[in-house]
Amino acid sequence: MKTRNALTVDVEDYFQVSAFDGVVARDTWHERPSRVEANTRRLLDLFDNAGARATFFVLGWIAERFPGLVPEIAGRGHEIACHGYGHRLVYTQTPAEFRGETDRAKRVLEDQAGVSVAGYRAASYSITHASLWALDVLVDLGFRYDSSIFPVRHDRYGIPGSPRWPHQRRTPRGRALLEFPLTTWRIGGVDVPVAGGGYFRIYPYALTRHALRHVNRVDGQPFVFYLHPWEIDPGQPRIAASWRSRFRHYTGLARCEPRLRRLLDEFEFTTVADCLENRPGASVPGTEAVIGG
Repeated sequence: MKTRNALTVDVEDYFQVSAFDGVVARDTWHERPSRVEANTRRLLDLFDNAGARATFFVLGWIAERFPGLVPEIAGRGHEIACHGYGHRLVYTQTPAEFRGETDRAKRVLEDQAGVSVAGYRAASYSITHASLWALDVLVDLGFRYDSSIFPVRHDRYGIPGSPRWPHQRRTPRGRALLEFPLTTWRIGGVDVPVAGGGYFRIYPYALTRHALRHVNRVDGQPFVFYLHPWEIDPGQPRIAASWRSRFRHYTGLARCEPRLRRLLDEFEFTTVADCLENRPGASVPGTEAVIGG
């Protein structure tokens, strides 16, 4: 039987990505042509056709502007989770700011979905060594799990050497929170990011498939795959930004949807909540990882 992996969508519009923070003013978001509803519905149709369930980490800003979207996602059998409110990097906020915006987002998502929201993912995976305090805020707000930690080195995110598989972590204040880190493939002692997004669009498809099969068959673990609705939209408006931001954002957009169809056909997918409930060793005590605070 195939391993069931976590399929995740970070629901944000093309102009809200962190790479464009310096060129797209937040107070102009409402003026820009939005494409998130149509793109999210395209993903929903793809998942329906593949028989896959997913976790949608939704921005509170998106939920408030398009109040029919969250109920539609939930009504089509998927898990609703929180992506914060305004896509702000966690380590650029104070704990009070983070608490306020995360609480606001969680409340609107729960009101619209009619269910408790258990999961959280930070904008651009921005829970790092500098922002581990955020894990305690998540516990305070009633979240059961987080999927924000990328165990790699990167200029914007990452905690190198962090545990690679789903596990229960102790927060800096000593409390428990389930973590489903973004997936890496260990090659020669180096953890290579293979969890989706730009890596999925830029790497050869064969490399991604091989890496994810290795995670399932050799490591014996589920992987978490992520993408954004704008990644299947090659017709989106272009934004003038640095060459690095343009490379990361626009490379491979035209090939993302065909690749996604192949991925959905070759692997089994479900929600993060389902994967965590059925993860290897879920009922085995003594599997906590300690995060220094």
